[in-house]
Amino acid sequence: MRLNSVFSFPGRFFALLLIVGFLSSCAQQTQSTPPADMTVNDNDLAQVTTTVESYGDIELPIEMTLLPKKSMAMRTDSFQGGIHVYSGKVQIASLRDYIVASMRNHKWKMVGEASYNTTMLAFTKPNKTCMVVLSGGSAMVGKTEASLYVTVDVAAVNRLNPFGEPIKQ
Repeated sequence: MRLNSVFSFPGRFFALLLIVGFLSSCAQQTQSTPPADMTVNDNDLAQVTTTVESYGDIELPIEMTLLPKKSMAMRTDSFQGGIHVYSGKVQIASLRDYIVASMRNHKWKMVGEASYNTTMLAFTKPNKTCMVVLSGGSAMVGKTEASLYVTVDVAAVNRLNPFGEPIKQ
């Protein structure tokens, strides 16, 4: 048997059929739906953000963790606020961009920004203010610290004066 006879028309046709059959079986496997036990549940997804204290509209990346010894909060009948300090291995520039985008998504208005050695961002809502100070975190070494100074005028939400009395209109 010569080498040319293996690659004759019937041999080539058979090899082509094998390749087409193999490729079509691979395509069917990739297009099929996953088994029922492989479906993804929303509860199984990894968390990508962390909410700052009890403020549902202020978020940080999950890499940032609260430093309780540097933080404090206060609540009264007419005021809620505090200083919340977080730390994590992130670059200041990317953390700044993340915070600005997140606050915008939660309808905060950015009213100011200043930066030199630290970056300061100021945001407002009708009855809330949030000032964020980002420091530390060189490009490769160390951690970035985010200090959030948050105030909420609870009386404005409930339409009360500073003495807890309803505002007459």
